[in-house]
Amino acid sequence: QKQVAESGGGLVQHGGSLRLACAATGFTLRYYAIGWFRQAPGKEREGVSCISSNGGGTNYADSVKGRFTLSRDVAKNTVYLQMNSLKPEDTAVYYCAADRNDILNFCSITSTVRYDYWGQGTQVTVSS
Repeated sequence: QKQVAESGGGLVQHGGSLRLACAATGFTLRYYAIGWFRQAPGKEREGVSCISSNGGGTNYADSVKGRFTLSRDVAKNTVYLQMNSLKPEDTAVYYCAADRNDILNFCSITSTVRYDYWGQGTQVTVSS
């Protein structure tokens, strides 16, 4: 069974850091792009960042550029989202998702319909 699962959320102060992990089971990252999305109370889900299946392409939302960094460990089948300089407006439930997509250096944070498998989400709360 193909699944992704998030971990690493929590409560952090303004300016702090967290690292989220997205662990994939039942499939290999070599054929899937991984996206991170977030949803704050009363707001629509928005794309945060993604990494292509070959690891050569990444995208970041303007709101997180320079603060968030994606990486992946193919051996562990896990993608990491390092979040630095966190702000209260980063507070949300963060979801990772997998897109069966072997287009080199391509991934999308604007289209949720591309993504086939979604995790349950992990809460990130940034206090002011």
